[in-house]
Amino acid sequence: MRAVVWLVILFALAVALALFAGDNQSTVTLFWPPHRVDLSLNLALILLAGLFALVYLALRTWAILFDLPRQARRWREQQRERAAHAQLLDALIQLLAGRYLRARKAAENALARSGSVATEHNASLRALAHLIASESAHALQNPALREVQWRLAQAEASAATGQGACELREGLLLRAAHWALQEQDPQTALARLEELPQGAARRTLALRERLKAAHLAGRNAQALETARLLGKHRALSPEAARSLRRGLIAELLTDAVDAAQLALIWNGLNAAERASPDLAVRAAQRLIALDGASAQACAWLRPAWDAMLSQPEQMSPALRAMLAETVLAAMARARAEEAAAGKADGSSSGSGRDWLARIEQAQQAWPLDASLQYLCGMACMHCQLWGRAQYLLAEAAENASEPALRRNAWRALAQMAEQRGDAQAAARAWRQAALV
Repeated sequence: MRAVVWLVILFALAVALALFAGDNQSTVTLFWPPHRVDLSLNLALILLAGLFALVYLALRTWAILFDLPRQARRWREQQRERAAHAQLLDALIQLLAGRYLRARKAAENALARSGSVATEHNASLRALAHLIASESAHALQNPALREVQWRLAQAEASAATGQGACELREGLLLRAAHWALQEQDPQTALARLEELPQGAARRTLALRERLKAAHLAGRNAQALETARLLGKHRALSPEAARSLRRGLIAELLTDAVDAAQLALIWNGLNAAERASPDLAVRAAQRLIALDGASAQACAWLRPAWDAMLSQPEQMSPALRAMLAETVLAAMARARAEEAAAGKADGSSSGSGRDWLARIEQAQQAWPLDASLQYLCGMACMHCQLWGRAQYLLAEAAENASEPALRRNAWRALAQMAEQRGDAQAAARAWRQAALV
């Protein structure tokens, strides 16, 4: 449609020009004493148009002629810039191919060729070349050269402007943190990560590096918080995130030095983490080992106990055996506290009698559960209910699939046999415990 419009305009102009010039009788007279020149108006207009075109071409030729040195300088700069880009591309290819010496030499050639290039992204180009050289030095285990090249790259990146300058500086810090982690230097890695801006520090790559550095440095609290952020960003699968958090929490609980610190760590966990049976058992075990209050240990064990009764198939035999041993330890701790306080009977919620009633109720609901048989038998043994204790422990020793639980059941039977003076039964029980 546009071509048709232009064609119509062209025809209109041709018609107007023909109408104007066809019957034009006007003349133009030029007086140059003592001469006189008469020209038709059409010829005068044609001569004026030709003169204008001639002057225009002369001026354009003059401008192009004087612009040739600038064009030559621009061409030479473009050639140097293209050569620098080619060397940088070759350095990157050699680095990816594992040819680190060639990569470093190509990066040095790129730096040499870009020295006289004055473009807005020249600083970024030089920073990348220094980064490739430092990456090659790191691969060749030359930390001194790596640090020199990285410092030069950081200086060039600080002078860089334009698009991608901030990302380049952040990338340099992330690479330095990665190198420090590979050299088992978590303190340096954390220091590099702390230099990142707030937005960059919450990216997935930065969080992964922070998690590794914090865990390597023994900062389990910081590692746990980072693992939570990774799970929130869906950088890990749900199962992997849960497993990672459980491992870090277990290390935090193990590192607690007193009951107060352990309680502070436990209260800092969210509801889902406190409801995890394995973490509750570990926390209660650590609290008892630190001479903490038995009531608090029993309160931490209640969710694990309820989970074992409501969903017994989701708890492994090893965890059930661990829960049983921890409950017994909490009951023993409660009896020791009551004895130290001069109490004749256990009236607290963590006392032996209270837990004995709870254990008996659970055992009656699940009579074939070996861990409950063992737990109830041991509770009866501590409460000096010898007949029921022997029956339940014998059943647990025969039915338990967990070796530790079976071994402990036989040991308890051997101890009871020794107390009643049955040396033959005690020897048989000790032999069975040794064979497990």
